[in-house]
Amino acid sequence: MRYRVLGGTGIEVSVHCLGTMMFGAVGNTDHDDCARIIHAALDQGINFVDTADMYSAGESEEIVGKALQGRRDDVVLATKVHFRMGEGLNRGGNSRRWIIQEVEESLRRLRTDWIDLYQIHRPDHSTDIEETLSVLSDLVRQGKIRAFGCSTFPAEDIVEAYHVAERRGLQRFRTEQPPYSLLARGIEASVLPVCRRYGMGVMTWGPLASGFLTGRYRKGQPVDLSTGRASLTPARFHPSIPENVAKLDAVEELVELATGIGCSLPELAVAFAAAHPAVTSVITGPRTMKQLEGLLKGASLTLDDATLDRIDKIVPPGTNLYSPDGAWRPPALTDTAGRRRLLADRSAG
Repeated sequence: MRYRVLGGTGIEVSVHCLGTMMFGAVGNTDHDDCARIIHAALDQGINFVDTADMYSAGESEEIVGKALQGRRDDVVLATKVHFRMGEGLNRGGNSRRWIIQEVEESLRRLRTDWIDLYQIHRPDHSTDIEETLSVLSDLVRQGKIRAFGCSTFPAEDIVEAYHVAERRGLQRFRTEQPPYSLLARGIEASVLPVCRRYGMGVMTWGPLASGFLTGRYRKGQPVDLSTGRASLTPARFHPSIPENVAKLDAVEELVELATGIGCSLPELAVAFAAAHPAVTSVITGPRTMKQLEGLLKGASLTLDDATLDRIDKIVPPGTNLYSPDGAWRPPALTDTAGRRRLLADRSAG
């Protein structure tokens, strides 16, 4: 297993990070089996585990906390906050009120006194970024978290947060967690360069592109939209949608490339994400032991320039063949009032 320093934190983490989104109700409901997967990952040299409060409504954090008993000191533990937890007002977002309340819940579920990396899961433009950075800085001083970062933030939000922290004397985001894969390379244009400029660690998610890079979905083969991830978001997998046709076309070329260099498509996908100089660690989220073993098999794979050049021809740098974040869209796009003049301009009389 290879290790890299996480931004400017001085914390060394494995190049492969164990993601736990599939532990709990949305994936593997067998807590003992999930614990075995976690222990197997740790035994293979992974020391970085990422979860979130909203994964299976807190169940994932509970599974992780239970599994890490007796091994907590050797693990760099990361979790996230932002998405709504339960019914009622003010039970989500990036406000001081909610973060103070929810960090205590995460600490309880994780059975720990501290969180190594606490991340803001998505932007919240209804909350002043100074408010968010202020409470996170307080939590660092209190010893409840060691460092904090952001997840799936646009480059402009990262820049704004950096300058607000500098002006107000607050601690700053040390990491960013963006989606990144062979089929979704959009962050190469601005997010990754900004992270390098500010010395931020980067832990990418979604290297298998929602399953398209597992080899399960191939051109000309029927797709069962009633099972797995396809049942949750069928529009991402229906073979008649042009966006999906483009993904399937790219997959065929990538399969040929992987076969030519003697690896599997998933191994190629994970190695690609780890090859970018701005990336610290690649999050992989197995649901079963077999999936973990397959991902770990390619942990030592590195790609040469010739292979990376061939990938660039299949999916050009900075190109997204699909929108990788299905959980959040900028308010500027979702709120029609932000895109249309609702009243006619007053003309000069």
